[in-house]
Amino acid sequence: MGLFRRVFGDGAPDGFTGVLERDETVIAHAPVQTGGHLVATSLGLWVPGESPRRIGWHLISKVKWEGALRVVEAVEASTEGAVVLLEDLPAQRFALDDPRRVLRAISQRVEGSIRVRERVESPGVWILQRKIPGRDGVVWQARGDAGVDLADVRSAVAVFAEGLAR
Repeated sequence: MGLFRRVFGDGAPDGFTGVLERDETVIAHAPVQTGGHLVATSLGLWVPGESPRRIGWHLISKVKWEGALRVVEAVEASTEGAVVLLEDLPAQRFALDDPRRVLRAISQRVEGSIRVRERVESPGVWILQRKIPGRDGVVWQARGDAGVDLADVRSAVAVFAEGLAR
């Protein structure tokens, strides 16, 4: 641990039990009404649970305030050439008393991870080039709109992936 962290702490809220990476910095945090904290860092969003876990910015599909913070996390389902195909997990909701600072930090980091955004209207697929926090380079990702089958996403991405291979 560096001298700065030993003297000033890591910026995490009291009671946060997640283990930050050496170069991971806390940007914002907010207590969750049901316990624990949402902690936005340079590498991702820590969500509360029995054991807090970090979701990388490149794996957050959506974030929205709806009386509670709604976060949709994606998982890497498969690949099509150089493109990682994502599937959304069910939305998680976090009730916060004051979401402003953490919501702003999350929105900025999620949007900031996107370098290129393309849309395939039929069947409804987003193709993104995103920066992965803490790593060099970028990754191509594709995710279908709600209800679009992974096989349809794969078909829509196949031509795009071929073009990347050339």
